[in-house]
Amino acid sequence: MTQTSDNVTWLTQEAYNQLKAELEYLSGPARTEIAAKIAAAREEGDLRENGGYHAAKEEQGKQELRVRQLTQLLEHAKVGEAPAADGVVAPGMVVTIAFDGDPDDTVTFLLASREYASSDIETYSPQSPLGTGVNGKTIGENAQYELPNGKLASVKILQAKPYQG
Repeated sequence: MTQTSDNVTWLTQEAYNQLKAELEYLSGPARTEIAAKIAAAREEGDLRENGGYHAAKEEQGKQELRVRQLTQLLEHAKVGEAPAADGVVAPGMVVTIAFDGDPDDTVTFLLASREYASSDIETYSPQSPLGTGVNGKTIGENAQYELPNGKLASVKILQAKPYQG
């Protein structure tokens, strides 16, 4: 998974390959496809009222933004190993916490860069308040982090294991 330190993002080889493939697709075939959509919409006439043209231009902008994000991420990426299953919370791990030590009020999430956000599991950045609070803690240890209102929240680390998905 990832761990950001200064301007470096640590990636597993699998994650690096996946992001590199996405960048290659967006920089090649996807650019050709969007250019064709724009050209076809332009031929329909008046661009002021051409919804297809404006939608294609917006899609092109989003695609180019993603290309820039991926390019920057991969330029600063270092490929390394997934975290060890040693019970210490680190980026690339699935963490289960209990709020205020209440075993019935738990959350399980992936501690990783937003590049890994998926519908399968909630993802928290290591730079988020919760991520900063739990990073480096061990199973059974308590951690605190600051809420948006400035108050401190306390959680207990119940589980930390490397992400397998």
